[in-house]
Amino acid sequence: MRSRVREFDSSTLNESVQNTIMRDLKAVGKKFMHVLYPRKSNTLLRDWDLWGPLILCVTLALMLQRGSVDSEKDGGPQFAEVFVIIWFGAVTITLNSKLLGGNISFFQSLCVLGYCILPLTVAMLVCRLVLLAELGPINFMVRLFVVIVMFAWSIVASTAFLADSQPPNRKALAVYPVFLFYFVISWMILTFTPQ
Repeated sequence: MRSRVREFDSSTLNESVQNTIMRDLKAVGKKFMHVLYPRKSNTLLRDWDLWGPLILCVTLALMLQRGSVDSEKDGGPQFAEVFVIIWFGAVTITLNSKLLGGNISFFQSLCVLGYCILPLTVAMLVCRLVLLAELGPINFMVRLFVVIVMFAWSIVASTAFLADSQPPNRKALAVYPVFLFYFVISWMILTFTPQ
């Protein structure tokens, strides 16, 4: 009987909505800190969620939108295209990891790949700010430097979490698609120009 009382007390069904939201926001913030300071940890793998990746994906897709209302003729990525590229890429990498014999669950991998988009989202924010100045070679070099640094950061952060989940002789096969995934996102960020 005592174990049932303890189980009921630790249940989240009887907590307020505000407590639930604050608990989830703190968990997302801790995971962001793990990506900003990558180290081998099972926190992202053990307590996975898809709130942070969803927030980052939507933010990145919104920042990659062009400024015009009639955006059919601007040639840039639309919100849905960016959203699909990010999620389809993450699902493909996850399936590749599972086919290579990785011991990570589907949603754990999606969580890690999604949270590790944080540096690229920061790169997009910096590039948008740099693009407020006049376009030129210096502007492009600054954006190129920022994107390369944040691309490397995303790779290092994701491999710090995913490397132990792969068999030792197949780690390169698992990291290569991650490299391509973040490269495509980095390329979209680097080639973005406002109208």
